[in-house]
Amino acid sequence: MYFDGVSHKEGVGAGVVFVTSEEEVLPYSFTLTQNCSNNVAEYQALIFELEMAVDIKQLHLKVYGDSQLVVNQLLDLYEVKKPKLLLYHNYAKRLRGWLGDVELEHLPRKDNKQAMPWQDLLQDF
Repeated sequence: MYFDGVSHKEGVGAGVVFVTSEEEVLPYSFTLTQNCSNNVAEYQALIFELEMAVDIKQLHLKVYGDSQLVVNQLLDLYEVKKPKLLLYHNYAKRLRGWLGDVELEHLPRKDNKQAMPWQDLLQDF
């Protein structure tokens, strides 16, 4: 699973991509209705992805995201200092706990192109 979210003056979008064990690629992209920070958009993309995994009872996941902050906060390597992010962080941790084995890894932005189909959506703003 790959996730990415972005916030800028044209709007807010997110993308997630599931890659099944049979190598089937399932991309999802969406715009967010409220303006928010880039970090909130990243958390929202991750949460959407984790909620889908819970719904389909996928118990083993490898999750890749290009937000070093979000990934390292969920790995307890970084402290969550902003109260607004703490709400998203706690919910993402709870979802992660409901799943079995979840590996989380930071990918540089240049290597996370799979999760960026949302960019086309933002062109419509």
